[in-house]
Amino acid sequence: MAVRHNFRSHAHESDIPGTVDLRAREGEETGYGQALFPVPSADPNDPLQWSNFKKTMILIICSLYSFLSNSALLGPSVYLGIYSQEFGITTTTASGLINYPNLAYGFSGLLLVPLYHKIGRRPVLLLSLAMYCAGLIGASQTNSYAGLMICRVIHAFGSGVCEAIPVQLVNDIFFLHERGKKLGYYTACLCLGATGPLYASYMLAGGYSWRLFFYVEFAFAMALLILAFFFVEESRFSRHNRTTVPSDTSMDQESKTVSYTTDSCSYLTEIPDRKSFVSTLSLWSGVDRQAPFFKMSIRLYIGLGALTFNFTFPLKIVAPPYNWSQTSTGLIAISTILGYLLAVPFTFTSDVLAAHLTKKNNGLRESEMRLGVLLAPMIIAPCALILYGFTAERNLHWIGYFFGVALCQWSGFFYFTFTLAYAVDSYTANLSEMLIAMNLGKQAISFGMGFKLLTWILENGYVRVIAGIFAGVLLINNLMVVVFLLCGKRIRILTSKTWLARVHRRSTVVGETH
Repeated sequence: MAVRHNFRSHAHESDIPGTVDLRAREGEETGYGQALFPVPSADPNDPLQWSNFKKTMILIICSLYSFLSNSALLGPSVYLGIYSQEFGITTTTASGLINYPNLAYGFSGLLLVPLYHKIGRRPVLLLSLAMYCAGLIGASQTNSYAGLMICRVIHAFGSGVCEAIPVQLVNDIFFLHERGKKLGYYTACLCLGATGPLYASYMLAGGYSWRLFFYVEFAFAMALLILAFFFVEESRFSRHNRTTVPSDTSMDQESKTVSYTTDSCSYLTEIPDRKSFVSTLSLWSGVDRQAPFFKMSIRLYIGLGALTFNFTFPLKIVAPPYNWSQTSTGLIAISTILGYLLAVPFTFTSDVLAAHLTKKNNGLRESEMRLGVLLAPMIIAPCALILYGFTAERNLHWIGYFFGVALCQWSGFFYFTFTLAYAVDSYTANLSEMLIAMNLGKQAISFGMGFKLLTWILENGYVRVIAGIFAGVLLINNLMVVVFLLCGKRIRILTSKTWLARVHRRSTVVGETH
């Protein structure tokens, strides 16, 4: 396979994490007028040199996995009343079937993220999908609350890594100027997973039991497992000492060699052959003895809106003055779909804004350059929660619920996508540990806020809890973007000099950095 991208690039990261010199020299391949970064090697097995078809298939598979896992996690929320009657438990107890799997979803990263560094992305992704399938089929067969809880925790724990692996793969196979857009596609699928309650409720409308939801999820999961087996190649690759940057580099396609000259020496490097298709199907990727498994495990957009909507809307809409049927409780997911679909066309905006500001800054990229697109969503999301809270408290027209959800999800998409891209740009050296901390923190907070959510709302009212507390917390969270816009570089400089940063540098995974 011919080398697809020019490996003659002078792009490099400065001593400050997140600051990259993207000035291109004449004849170098560029993206948005910037030099390619990370700098690809001449090895055709380098994930950056893979075909666009392979890269796109990997992104599609991981994005669909994120959609399925999130829909399986949240979909059964419309069944809380049914579980309460069938298992003889309270609605609050039944909500544990959402909360505890939610917690397992976050904590799985403590094991699976370090594991995919130790033994490779491919085997861990396939193992994760297998656990996900096992938990789903078990959930479809169980006849008790305890059995359903165990199976729910299994499939949630197995699939929790799908919030880390897609980000890791985007980092592995795409260039810096592509990441915002590619992460946007992934987060769109992840966020659309919140529409799971819509499909779950309409299966009831068709006259089927709650078990059908798990059967359908299992069927799609098995199809995804097969696709992953054939298309997701191992992307763990070290460019350490493989990248050639001098401009006087030459490549001989017939002899498959690269020659280049430095100030003191001349070098001749042989280009390896591309792996065969059969060899890429191996279930074992080898052990990376440099990857610090246990140390990585030890170091360590709050989903308030989705949590609130999935728990409260099914209870409000079936009661007076609305009196909707149980089978229609999932219709709120239409607002979620609409909000995300209206946001998806803006996935390119952070890349374009960052490229524009990079050119104005003489080719020097700062991580914060993509954050300007978050200023409007910063205010809209809390306003959406206020609208939802007052609609629920005063039993206003049901359209208030739908507008509130759509606006909140539209804004959430920007934060899910571009804060993640900003974090990846800023702290790539220890990307995996960052992903563990982000996912664990997000799921733990969601668990804590949702554990007694229904009781809390019933005791204090929708306005006080949703329009007051939740909207306030969300506003404080969102306003942090202003802090990073104004002080982000200084924060990166300070954190790069701390004791913890020195610990990270000593344990940086070779090849994971740019």
